[in-house]
Amino acid sequence: MTDPGSGPILILSFAVLGLIVGSFLGLVSVRLPLDEPFVSGRSRCRQCGRTLAPRDLIPLVSYVAARGRCRGCSAPVSIRYPLMEICGAAIGIWAASSQPTLAGAALTALLGWQLLLIAVIDAEHQWLPDELTLPLLAAGIASAAILPDLALRDSLIGAAAGFASLWGLSQAYRRLRGREGLGGGDPWLLGAIGAYVGWAGLPSVLVWASVAGLSLVFARHLTGRAVSGSDRLAFGVFLSAGAWLTWVYGPIGF
Repeated sequence: MTDPGSGPILILSFAVLGLIVGSFLGLVSVRLPLDEPFVSGRSRCRQCGRTLAPRDLIPLVSYVAARGRCRGCSAPVSIRYPLMEICGAAIGIWAASSQPTLAGAALTALLGWQLLLIAVIDAEHQWLPDELTLPLLAAGIASAAILPDLALRDSLIGAAAGFASLWGLSQAYRRLRGREGLGGGDPWLLGAIGAYVGWAGLPSVLVWASVAGLSLVFARHLTGRAVSGSDRLAFGVFLSAGAWLTWVYGPIGF
């Protein structure tokens, strides 16, 4: 039996699944930083506390039908939810379109959805919780064990090299400057990314991350916002972008 590959039915299925996953990720992105449970418990309006009915939870459709407001108290619903749903669907479509096998598409979509949540939380809170980076690490090693074109040894070496490189850099920066230069979650994130892309893909991840970071600095400069060496940037956002591009398109040829 042949693999369905990236046919239109598979792409549509991953788009719908991405909408659902994106809705859940929007919930997690709010509750996890507040240390609220996100697996158990019913969804509710954060203003009036009304428990949301099934018709309130249809991705995109419910938001548009209610004109972005709670049906109980008319409080505005955060735009993060439809945006996360759209991003989740886009990742699903991208994954299904770029991978030749169903297993590859599923693992790629899983990676993209995890990176999306990590990037959003790091952008908003400059925090990379172990609850997100360690499952990403486990998923990367599992992917190497499942997909035929990946080597488990390269995955393990990549995980170790990714963690060690940023951990060593952070220790050196602290000794030289007397303050923290990287968050404690950044080494774990790059280690998890290394588990996906292997040791050979890590330079590409860092190149893409640097390009993304410099692009943000340049954009801030163009808009007249002051940029200084003491500004804190959510490096996890740029690492996530680098990981996705390296995984989907392969390492850059140096």
